[in-house]
Amino acid sequence: MSTPQPPVGPVDNSRIPRYAGPSTFAQLPRADEVPAADVAVLGVPFDSGVSYRPGARFGPNHIRTASKLLRPYNPALDVAPFAVQQVVDAGDLAVNPFDISEAVATIEAAARAYESTKLLTLGGDHTIALPLLRAAAAAHGPIGVVHFDAHLDTWDTYFGEPTTHGTPFRRAAEEGLLDPERCLHIGIRGPLYTAEDLTADGVLGFQVIRADDYETSSVADVVARMRRRLGSGPVYVSVDIDILDPAHAPGTGTPEAGGLTSRELLNTLRGLVGLNVIGADLVEVAPAYDHAEITGVAAAHVAYELLSVLARNRLA
Repeated sequence: MSTPQPPVGPVDNSRIPRYAGPSTFAQLPRADEVPAADVAVLGVPFDSGVSYRPGARFGPNHIRTASKLLRPYNPALDVAPFAVQQVVDAGDLAVNPFDISEAVATIEAAARAYESTKLLTLGGDHTIALPLLRAAAAAHGPIGVVHFDAHLDTWDTYFGEPTTHGTPFRRAAEEGLLDPERCLHIGIRGPLYTAEDLTADGVLGFQVIRADDYETSSVADVVARMRRRLGSGPVYVSVDIDILDPAHAPGTGTPEAGGLTSRELLNTLRGLVGLNVIGADLVEVAPAYDHAEITGVAAAHVAYELLSVLARNRLA
């Protein structure tokens, strides 16, 4: 009986400078460099569903560039996420930039192909959450969702188009992909079209933790509410980088004042340890509006915390 080989991790930055290392996420191996993977980081450079500033199609590689400074051990969660699971960079998925329906079908088919591998998907705009949720629900049944965002993303249509970055969670709810007893928005803020936006969102099964709740409650209180809502079933995590205040993430398409700090978001994500996290996405990083990689660095750390949560859960 052969001895299992340890995971192949990032290159050794004591021997290869970070700026000279591979261009993969966290300088990890490519998917074709290892026989199998536990987690794949997949880029989806698609932003044809945006309603304001475009540019998130360039997000995956911006996040990868910023991830060069990540290190192998996460002291906050006491885990080496690349040592207890094989994480690979699966590159970027080529999708049609002119046909949203075709792009969504391509993303869903690709996600379904990772049946035995968990996906951390780097967007791209939030439209990509819909096909990812379709693939996740096909494998696990109706799933709980924790959605980190400034916006509800449960609107009906934009200019008659039902599939955009502002509609994925309405479509997912309508299709029965979600468990309406285990869905939650975190970070919601800013003006809405009408008060009915919140009412309609609640009918779909979402509860809301507002960005302002971090002022009146502690992060620990928010985490406790999140864990109660998500329960023990399968959980999908969707992070729009605009959950962060523009001071912490200016490089995004629809910025809203009054958002979370990076520290608040990272500590909330750490609260997912022990829950049945089956996959995640990180979207809406638009590097054309970034400054000094502020948004890219924040996004890279968000991805790192999500990978660390998966690693801690694997050890449980």
